[in-house]
Amino acid sequence: MKKTAIITLFCGTLLLALQGCNKNQKTDKKIFRYNESSGIASLDPAFAKNQSIMWAVHQLYSSLVEVDKNLEIKPLLVKDWQFSNDKKEIVFNLRTDIFFHDDAVFANGKGRKMVAEDVRYSFNRIIDASTVSPGAWIFNNRVDSIEPFKVLNDSTFLLKLQRPFHPILGILSMQYCSIVPREAVEKYGIEFRRHPVGTGPFQFVAWDEGQALILKKNKNYFEKDSSGIALPYLDGIKVSFYDSKATEFLEFRQGRLDFINDIDASFKDEVLTKTGNLKKQWQGTLQLNKHPYLNIEYFGILQNESNPIVKQSPLRFKKIRQAINYGIDRRKMMLYLRNSIGTAAESGFVPLGLPSFDANEVMGYTYNPSKAAKLLAEAGYPQGKGLPTLKLLTIPIYSNLASYVANELQLLGINVQVETIQKSLLLEQTSKSQAMFFRGSWIADYPDAENYLSVFYSKNPAPPNYTRYKNEHFDAMYEKALAEENDSLRYKLYQQMDKLIVEDAPVVPFWYDMVIHLVHNNVSNFAPNSLNMLELRWVRKG
Repeated sequence: MKKTAIITLFCGTLLLALQGCNKNQKTDKKIFRYNESSGIASLDPAFAKNQSIMWAVHQLYSSLVEVDKNLEIKPLLVKDWQFSNDKKEIVFNLRTDIFFHDDAVFANGKGRKMVAEDVRYSFNRIIDASTVSPGAWIFNNRVDSIEPFKVLNDSTFLLKLQRPFHPILGILSMQYCSIVPREAVEKYGIEFRRHPVGTGPFQFVAWDEGQALILKKNKNYFEKDSSGIALPYLDGIKVSFYDSKATEFLEFRQGRLDFINDIDASFKDEVLTKTGNLKKQWQGTLQLNKHPYLNIEYFGILQNESNPIVKQSPLRFKKIRQAINYGIDRRKMMLYLRNSIGTAAESGFVPLGLPSFDANEVMGYTYNPSKAAKLLAEAGYPQGKGLPTLKLLTIPIYSNLASYVANELQLLGINVQVETIQKSLLLEQTSKSQAMFFRGSWIADYPDAENYLSVFYSKNPAPPNYTRYKNEHFDAMYEKALAEENDSLRYKLYQQMDKLIVEDAPVVPFWYDMVIHLVHNNVSNFAPNSLNMLELRWVRKG
């Protein structure tokens, strides 16, 4: 279809009357508009591997369970669930009032009822090698290898595990686990990526890649608010794809976008004070939403001592790694590089925002140059004398962070050579254990500290264990925590594991991240959450 035809479709047939298509056209439709500067690669939940896809998929599809604002698991497509006594089976009782979006793939174009077979099909599709889903790992070595997913009847579904795995419900809340209808996948084939059919609060209208994605309210959506009003409140969503952050910011300032996710570094000082608050000229005209975000930024250090590059590096010595951790002023970094967006990582690797986080229990590294100097001397490198230059690999957008760290460490006599490479190359080198000292980050896939601690479980490959860390005591506690039902006892195990990571220092944590949104005042019920999921079904627009 020609571009002009699609634009005509947007403005006319869609009945969304989107502003910007016809400036003279009046509308009372409530359209929420946001920009996706990185674009959207697919609308197929089996490929929901990054935030841009996850946000769009979350509007179009639903999963069995979801994570609420308190990071607790609650039912969505199910009424409830029961674990077997041995915790290896879960029976889900599905709601019986869920319908797929109206689509030509169904009889008479009317969306049919969702049943347990749709759940089985959706989950099997993720692990089917022919799908080539990047989400296949979520079930690997976790679900039963013979019959992991079973239909008991139309409204009852059984999931079998190889062994007890407490975070399984969190995994089922991921966008990978959205429920799809077999008919649509088989009819549209590879085009299913751009012809989504789900059960979510919004349904697909059109997508002109590189221009706009249009969704409209699903009038058959099953959720209602406490007053019995059907969700969502919005009439539709328009996603634009300006790749320039400057253009995005200009569009937002002029009211053509309803919110901005994060603020580009080039605009931070224009909008925010060094303490992370709105400057006076913006107060009263915009909302600034801030909330802990389950993401940690860090530098990783390769640990596999059988690897030749580790054998030749002074970073193989724990005291050198600890000295580096003590030698960086994270609080100053947050003030000058981040406008206080986030929290200095002075606890462990598990970030602020998770229920098991306890800064009093897990004490990490604070800025202590004298202690760093003492550790350097004990390692045989007083004031850094004789210490070879360390090569640090990073990506372009974090070059300022790397330079800051290099300058801090130089004061101790530790010389760091920063090498900036493309993200794809860095991922390749860290996956192949070819990077000794490298920039990394870890965003939660689901709200459980196990997701972070799995980064150091020695039986895991890279990813997620990019440092190739191995500690038998850590591994034993990790395996014990997976089967522990008591939250308090499991949290204690998590904290003990985190303390081991602090002691062994395979990473240099920098900050626990923060969700930051700029939102126009005519938008309400737009609440951030620790997974930074774009939640629009409760949003109102005045």
